[in-house]
Amino acid sequence: MTSPIALIDCNNYYVSCERAFDASLVGVPVIVLSNNDGCAIARSAEAKALGIKMGDPAHHLRDLIRRHGIQVRSSNYTLYGDMQRRVLAACQAFVRDFEIYSIDEIFLDLAGFDDRDLVDHAHRLRAQVLRWTTIPTCVGIADTKTLAKLANAAAKKQPRFGGVADLRDERLRQDVMRAFPVSDVWGVGKATALKLAALGVTTAAGLRDMPMKQARGVGTVVLERLVAELRGIPADAVEAVEPQRKGMAVTRSFGTPVTDFDGLMGALSQYALRAGEKLRNHGLVAGRLTAFFHTNKHKPDRPQYAGSRAVTLHPMTSDSLELIAAARRCAERAWRDGYAYTKAGILLDDLMASADRPRTLFEADTEKRDRLMAALDEVNERFGTFTAVTAGQGFKRQWRLRSEMRSPAWTTRIDEVPTVRA
Repeated sequence: MTSPIALIDCNNYYVSCERAFDASLVGVPVIVLSNNDGCAIARSAEAKALGIKMGDPAHHLRDLIRRHGIQVRSSNYTLYGDMQRRVLAACQAFVRDFEIYSIDEIFLDLAGFDDRDLVDHAHRLRAQVLRWTTIPTCVGIADTKTLAKLANAAAKKQPRFGGVADLRDERLRQDVMRAFPVSDVWGVGKATALKLAALGVTTAAGLRDMPMKQARGVGTVVLERLVAELRGIPADAVEAVEPQRKGMAVTRSFGTPVTDFDGLMGALSQYALRAGEKLRNHGLVAGRLTAFFHTNKHKPDRPQYAGSRAVTLHPMTSDSLELIAAARRCAERAWRDGYAYTKAGILLDDLMASADRPRTLFEADTEKRDRLMAALDEVNERFGTFTAVTAGQGFKRQWRLRSEMRSPAWTTRIDEVPTVRA
């Protein structure tokens, strides 16, 4: 017998995080913008009611924002990440284990709690998260991750569930699956949905009843596993250990176009510094680095160029200074004068655990550099990302992302912690 799995999803997460520290945003339409204040990536219920869609460009919304007094905020990922940690802390007493699926969704292993009324258990969990963080949530309960995803969607969209849907009840599961579009099933992409529609499979129930062999023919083993999960057969257990990464990337669009090599190298240095930090956090080293940069593809009337070069890292490393040096070699080979670059990035491949990396015959002692990297990480963790940086990043940093409406770092910077007066 399988243990029940739950998925807790934070409603309008970015907006809810902003509201947690700014009461003036409660009850009014709010949107949060993507990097460089480009488009809407989070909307309050009030903003959705005004017709704002996910991904709507901010410059198309100016009249609507002015007419309805919509509050706009730039993305504050430091705040959102810290609030996720608080949500996790609120969940701990209610679960045996958990798996973070995204910044606002967490799979919960309810093994050991299945002798209880799990709907009531989930309501108490939601109440604790709300009390500790002010963030509203919905919970879906089922025997597999795919069904838990479906249950969560039902809990969110159908008021009759009151924020918690338990699809272990067969009658309820049948009712929900018959009305659930197959294109909305977790893991079914647009191309696969079109293939299924051509076969007359338009709902989750139809996909569940599809022969396994036929499912594999339509969508490989991935779709076959989805069919199994919709039938209540877990494809895998909740992952207690994070799967090994195969690649890693740090990419950004620039706040202001970059036209000189030093400016580009300043950005690439920052991205390489961050990439090294991510490698060390995961106990990994990289064997290959790619640096790329390009002009604005959405302005075809402007001169266009995209540069990209890759180098092998020998020996494999997570040393940020080595990564910056490698990024410079790539950039020097790919650079072209006379263009306005609007985006750049660092890609890392051939990753493996640091302890398993192959040694080279003449490899230098890295003990001092390891201590330097550890000290760099400690400073940046304690005082904020990019507190300590390399000189190559410069001081002006005109390539930094635009975030003109970003809220304070309410929980991570001592000078921005809210002040309360009695």
